[in-house]
Amino acid sequence: MDTVYRSALRAQNFQSFQDLPFKFFYILVAGRQLLKLLGDSFLEVYSHLNKLKKIITYPLCRSTGDDDVAIKILYCGICHSDLHSIKNEWNNAMYPVVPGHEIAGVVTEVGKNVTKFKPGDRVGVGCMVNSCQSCASCDDGFENNCSNIIFTYNSVDLDGTVTYGGYSSNVVVHERFVVRFPDAMPLDRGAPLLCAGITVYTPMKYHGLNSPGKHVGVVGLGGLGHVAVKFAKAFGMKVTVISSSPAKKEEAMERLGADAFVVSKNGEEMKNAAGTMDGIINTVSANVPVAPYMGLLKPNGKMIMVGLPEKPLEIPPFDLIMGSKILAGSCIGGMRDTQEMIDVAAKYGVTADVEVVGAEYVNEAMERLAKADVRYRFVIDIGNTLKASSD
Repeated sequence: MDTVYRSALRAQNFQSFQDLPFKFFYILVAGRQLLKLLGDSFLEVYSHLNKLKKIITYPLCRSTGDDDVAIKILYCGICHSDLHSIKNEWNNAMYPVVPGHEIAGVVTEVGKNVTKFKPGDRVGVGCMVNSCQSCASCDDGFENNCSNIIFTYNSVDLDGTVTYGGYSSNVVVHERFVVRFPDAMPLDRGAPLLCAGITVYTPMKYHGLNSPGKHVGVVGLGGLGHVAVKFAKAFGMKVTVISSSPAKKEEAMERLGADAFVVSKNGEEMKNAAGTMDGIINTVSANVPVAPYMGLLKPNGKMIMVGLPEKPLEIPPFDLIMGSKILAGSCIGGMRDTQEMIDVAAKYGVTADVEVVGAEYVNEAMERLAKADVRYRFVIDIGNTLKASSD
């Protein structure tokens, strides 16, 4: 079994962002010689969070089973969920956390029952790596709604092991949860679509916000928002970007092709846009009021939440009842839709705008992400830069 290099956070429950020691973010797997001493079950790991620089054991990803696909990871996007997780903002972190659910790479090995993939195929893995595969949701292709969904990292798999994400050199996944990358889709700019892309594609598809001529609003112009704008324009829709930052207007309209731009803090602009939109995709993860956006909707309009603010939403029922408006949520998408999304993206040239960084830059990337200082997604060049610690 090959050595797997991982970057992880080992810590206890940090109470605030300021408490998080980003400067000591890395835990890197040691080399093959130590692996030989331990056998195939564990790797030696060097934790820079440990002041004694103690070598600790670290579980290796599982062997390739009969239904599994082994993947050499080449790129992995940095999602805002990664930041939430390592800060334990959702109170579910199982340290050491190995983030990363926007994985792109090539197949290195397949199990004997695998029929969809072969070594050398360009593939990706998104936000989930398993489910019960037998409930009504799974049978209907909505594994994302399975009550036993297994997320790509920070989740407990069916065998009781903790899952580790794409800040790694390799991953082993059941073939059901692997998508094929079309030849026209670059791996680096396609990797973020496995989270950001499917997250906005699914609500557009299932809430009727993918029809030519309809008017959709996109709240937030970040990793999710800029992809939502691209998909909406590919569908032939009118797109209005809604942002608290006036400085993003030129970017939204001139480069991404939005038809209009509304500054959410500008009362006059919000008033002029009232009652004009068939739907809104709200991508914001910050704790900002959502009630003002309901006024932008037409009667029977709907706002779909795809961002995950830390605090509960507050909205007066009156804002929903008057005009028969809907406030809904959407969680990523099933595997059938994920493959469809990546195929549609390749057909229309929809990719994420990325800044490719080396593994050694993850600390700085996380700090910049927390400040919204990225346009629009960091992607780690895993294949060329994630190496074992030499210390």
